[in-house]
Amino acid sequence: MSSQSSPAKDAASSATDLAQNVERDDVLTLGEHQFNSRLFVGTGKYKDFETMQEALAVSGSEVVTVAIRRVNFDGAPEENLLNYIDRDQFTILPNTAGCFNVEDALRVARLGRELGISDLVKLEVLGDEKTLLPDPVATLEATQQLVKEGFTVLVYTSDDPILAKRLEDAGAASVMPAGSPIGSGQGILNPNNLRIILESLSTPVIIDAGVGTASDVAIAMELGAEGVLLNTGIAGAQDPVRMARAMRLAVVAGRDAYLAGRIPKKLYANASSPLEGTITNLK
Repeated sequence: MSSQSSPAKDAASSATDLAQNVERDDVLTLGEHQFNSRLFVGTGKYKDFETMQEALAVSGSEVVTVAIRRVNFDGAPEENLLNYIDRDQFTILPNTAGCFNVEDALRVARLGRELGISDLVKLEVLGDEKTLLPDPVATLEATQQLVKEGFTVLVYTSDDPILAKRLEDAGAASVMPAGSPIGSGQGILNPNNLRIILESLSTPVIIDAGVGTASDVAIAMELGAEGVLLNTGIAGAQDPVRMARAMRLAVVAGRDAYLAGRIPKKLYANASSPLEGTITNLK
């Protein structure tokens, strides 16, 4: 068998090198933290920790979110999710997933900091078990309190522009509207509301929840989002590792397209080559 790389592997390697170069030149600032990658990934729903580790590595992400309520601190070391995350490679973003009131969300956020994980917190205060939509009143209240306590708060919210502005005013380091319901894979359902949020806020906006494949991620970034956070889209894929790479490249492509500035959409054709002029010397 030839020892030479296959064209597919060469292309994948070249794409990864390109992504790394773009990421190094484009820094995302959240509070006092700076990151090169704009892809944030979760750690749930994988079939095993080994698959999770490989997918995280390929994703190029620098931030992985962990549901503190679901970490097994009392079991054997091999049952503790945190033992499978390289703290030298990744910043852990504790989240308050599964909290349905302000008190629980505050308690879980404080626990993450007391454990020495991070001052960062991804705040979720859910209002309904079926839809997993956020409770807007409780989310705003919890944001205000955590900011007072010195947390760097990345807050999950709906795509309501008014609430997004209120959360920015409360001191959130990032406002994170959902593209569609958590884990639904429906992609970006309401780009118009997201555009209004992006136009209204100076705080970084990270699309959180609902993206199912690379094109969803690219659309979010082309709208002008500062980043994308996802979990199920990778962990639930038939090949999570390959999908993790696709999501990484989609973030880079979407971000580059946004910065490049797309052409306006027109109803009628517009020829790429001029229709006027004389062509000479044809044989």
